[in-house]
Amino acid sequence: MTGRTHELKVDRTTVGRLEDNTFQVADQSVSSHHCEVLLRGAEIIVRDLDSTNGTFISGNKITEAPLKPGQILRLGQIEMRLEAEGAASAPAPAKKMEQTMVMQRGVSLNELVETGTRAGGFDTTGSGFSKKKDGGNKIFWIAVAVFGVALMLGIGFLILKNR
Repeated sequence: MTGRTHELKVDRTTVGRLEDNTFQVADQSVSSHHCEVLLRGAEIIVRDLDSTNGTFISGNKITEAPLKPGQILRLGQIEMRLEAEGAASAPAPAKKMEQTMVMQRGVSLNELVETGTRAGGFDTTGSGFSKKKDGGNKIFWIAVAVFGVALMLGIGFLILKNR
């Protein structure tokens, strides 16, 4: 996505992974509807839209904040810089735009399939769920059998006594 630009022409620009956004960023780390960029006079405001990986301005997580020329806006793993013609830019960022940033992520489905099962005993190999190993069920049936035998002995004893 290096070199890609979008000119802010309207009061509200939506940014996200899906095509229905004003500015589409087709990257898995960007939410479907990640944030919106609002023009309020000379000020540019960025508002997070409850994104999964967060919205950051100059490394600080925001829910809503002004964005100044030269500042870095990060959505997931994608970084963008606001450039304005004739405006004084903020100090240059300490890191290059081309560098990547390692972000924590969850476990992918492929990793689960490779291991066969995951914590909790669920089978991810496609054969359905594996049977849960639980000794409580065995104890229940033993108790039922003992109670049944005791009940039969009690009834047999009552029948013999009444003869």
